Amino acid sequence: MTVVVIGDALIDELRDDSGVREFVGGAALNVAVGLTRLGVPATLVAMLGDDEPASRVRHYLDDYGVGLLATPSLHGTARAVSTRTGGGEPTYVFNEASQRRRIRFGDAERKAMTDADLVVVSCFAFDDAEQTAELADAITAAEASVAVDPNPRTGMLHDKDEFVRGFERLAAGASLVKVGEDDAALLYGDRLDALRARLIDLGARAVLATEGAAGATIEADGTVVTRPISTLPGRIVDTMGAGDAAFAATIAALVTDEPSGSDYWGAVLQAAMDAAAATCRFEGALLRTPSALAALDPDSVGT
Repeated sequence: MTVVVIGDALIDELRDDSGVREFVGGAALNVAVGLTRLGVPATLVAMLGDDEPASRVRHYLDDYGVGLLATPSLHGTARAVSTRTGGGEPTYVFNEASQRRRIRFGDAERKAMTDADLVVVSCFAFDDAEQTAELADAITAAEASVAVDPNPRTGMLHDKDEFVRGFERLAAGASLVKVGEDDAALLYGDRLDALRARLIDLGARAVLATEGAAGATIEADGTVVTRPISTLPGRIVDTMGAGDAAFAATIAALVTDEPSGSDYWGAVLQAAMDAAAATCRFEGALLRTPSALAALDPDSVGT
C-alpha cells in the first residue's frame, strides 16, 4: 500500500528558557515520515526553497525513506518559530514562505496520486481558492480516496470563511477527516463534538476528533468509540507532533485493513493513542511507538 501526503514541510524553531533548537517538521511531513516508520510507503508533495534549510528537509526525508515531489518556493523554505517561556502556552510566528505557501500539481504529482492507495492532505492553504480547486481537480482526476486534516494556523490563515469552504469541499466524502479542539474553535467557534457531527453529515466516512489530554474519539460506520490518552512510562517532554502521530497511525490502519465495526475502530484508536503518547515522551515531532520506550528507564525517557 502506498500513500501520497500533500501539505507543509518546514523548519520548526523552538525557543524556550533552555535555548533555541531546530527540527525538520511540518504537519504533512510528520505524517509522511510517521507512515514510513509504521511500514507504509509514503511520498510527500510540498513546497521547498533553494536554500540550506531545504537541504536539511531533503536529507531528513531520505533518512526515513520518504519520497519527495517538491514545488519550488520563491520565498525560501517555510519556517515556524515557537516561543515557550515560563511554562506558558507557546506563541508562533511564521515566515513569508509559510504565509505565501503554494503547491503546484503537475504531471508527476498527478501520477503519484493516481497510483496511490490514499491521498492525505494536511496543513494545506485551503483559503487559496485557486490552489484548492487545483488540488480538488487533481484528486478527482486520480479517482483517489482522501484523508484530510485542516490543521489551520492563525499566523498563516488569511480568510477563515474561504478556508472552511475549501476544507469542507475535500472533507465531504473523505475516507477520514481529523480535527481537534483548536480547529473547532478557530474555524467554527464551536465545540468539537458539534464539528464532528457536521463532518459526518457532510459525508465524511470516518472522523478522528482529538481532544488533547482528554484523549480522542472516532465516529464511523454509525459507531462512536472513545479512548483516553495512553498511560506509558516516562514523563511528557513535548506534545508537538502528537496529533500527527495519531493521524498517521489511523491512516496506516485504513490502508492495511478493511474498516469494520466498533471493535476494529476501537483497536485503531488505541494504536493512535499509543503512538501519540509515545511521541510525547521525546522532543520533536518524530512518530514513536511504545516499543521505543520498552528498553528505557522511565526517568530517562526523553533525554
